[in-house]
Amino acid sequence: MGTVSYAFVLMWLAAPAIAQERQPLVPTVVTQGQAVLKRAPDQAFIDLAVETRAQTPKQASAANAQAMAAVQAKLRALGLAADALRTQGYQLSPEFDYVNGRQVPRGYVARNSIEVRVDRLEQLPDVIDTAIASGATNAGAIRFDLRDRITTEREALKNAVADARARADAAASGAGLTIARVLTIQEGGRGEVPPPMPMMAARAEMKGAVPTPISAGEIEIRASVTLTAELKQ
Repeated sequence: MGTVSYAFVLMWLAAPAIAQERQPLVPTVVTQGQAVLKRAPDQAFIDLAVETRAQTPKQASAANAQAMAAVQAKLRALGLAADALRTQGYQLSPEFDYVNGRQVPRGYVARNSIEVRVDRLEQLPDVIDTAIASGATNAGAIRFDLRDRITTEREALKNAVADARARADAAASGAGLTIARVLTIQEGGRGEVPPPMPMMAARAEMKGAVPTPISAGEIEIRASVTLTAELKQ
């Protein structure tokens, strides 16, 4: 009796596994969707810095503070937003010369760098020229952006999903099938192709100097998705 019961239990436990193995596979299709949106930028960020050198740390720091204060005052006079200027970093370090293979102290250098946000692109040449004329010693890369970036990113994502669905429909149709339902949508990496770097001409210290030429170009917002859909006859 015990042997028969044991065999029955084994058969009962194996039945679901056998049934599961015999279930037909559900046909699916996996497609990639892409979208690219081009937009003219309406905002720019530029890195500016002031470097000063002196024999002592105190002198270098004091000279830097005075020069940076003058730069920021001139920039604010252009009508930039109150939060448009943001400190990025401050560094005070010694400098050395090498004489006969030995380090010889030369003095100290102080460097204060700021990021300037420009909400009106037509002001960008004036911002650069004003900063340099008032004491900025370094002008770094310019980054263009969109103030309403999120809306554009969502639009690109929506278009990428539509592209993936259209590809899935085409693939299903080619196989004589149709889409039963979408199983998963996985967002890929979002990217941006920056516009060409603008040409930045040095400001001439003479009357009638030509303003710094700036070309904003276009920003490309990209989105990609992977769509998996179930097929049916």
